Amino acid sequence: MKKVLKLGLPKGSLQESTFKLFKKAGYSISIDSRSYYPSFDDVEIEALLIRAQEMARYVDDGVLDAGLTGKDWVLEQDADVVEVAELNYAKGGLRPVKWVIAVPNDSTIKKVSDLQGKRVATELVGFTSKYLKSKGIKAQIDFSWGATEVKPPYLCDAIVELTETGTSLKANNLRIIDTILQSSTRFIANKSAWKDKWKKQKMENIVLLLKGALAAEEKVGLKMNVPDKSLKKVMSLLPSMHSPTVSMLSDEGWRALEVMIEEKTVRDLIPKLKSAGAEGIIEYPLNKVIP
Repeated sequence: MKKVLKLGLPKGSLQESTFKLFKKAGYSISIDSRSYYPSFDDVEIEALLIRAQEMARYVDDGVLDAGLTGKDWVLEQDADVVEVAELNYAKGGLRPVKWVIAVPNDSTIKKVSDLQGKRVATELVGFTSKYLKSKGIKAQIDFSWGATEVKPPYLCDAIVELTETGTSLKANNLRIIDTILQSSTRFIANKSAWKDKWKKQKMENIVLLLKGALAAEEKVGLKMNVPDKSLKKVMSLLPSMHSPTVSMLSDEGWRALEVMIEEKTVRDLIPKLKSAGAEGIIEYPLNKVIP
């Protein structure tokens, strides 16, 4: 019998970044614009595109063995699943997202307690209700089908909305009064599937490669040639996960040096390396970094 892992991939805002991450991890995915069934170059994976908001429920029910969705939607669905790994990426980059309470700039609402008796619009109805209840606040929570930022003040008094940078909220003349949840993408598994030895190993292998791809996302490799007399000075400039790799060159009195560093430091670092005596400096991208 053919062994297959049923994997859910998030449709919508996370789709493009998820496909990009899998490609960097070594998986080739193709999909027709009207299809919900992505094709992997791995015959042991059967994938389904599904909204992140629904993913945890289908994994919990066993329709899917595993899936990628936000921690926020796991909590919203109150899903009983295994959190295999945190994969810290979102549609806009490598950072968590936040669910915030926001009100119009000119609103008299200044703090969470001011929401008593008010109307709040959000897509995250269940979690928002629990959060306000934990604060002793009674408010009317309305489900929002979208365009939540434009609803205050006429359709509601406040909103609970997902944000990465806050730019959209500011553009709609809204200000944040509280953050109720910080969320990141999670690789989740059905509990029964996780007990299956083959499926668990398959999931762990996928996660290993995805985490390796994420670890490489903001790093680059540097190679350079360094004369022996400058080696100590050059090495003092180099941050690294571990000690830089140093090897002999055929030219006497020279060493080859290789290191992985944060990409954001390269712009300032390369001129310093050159001044310290390094030559033939090469910067190259990384696909995966496996600790």
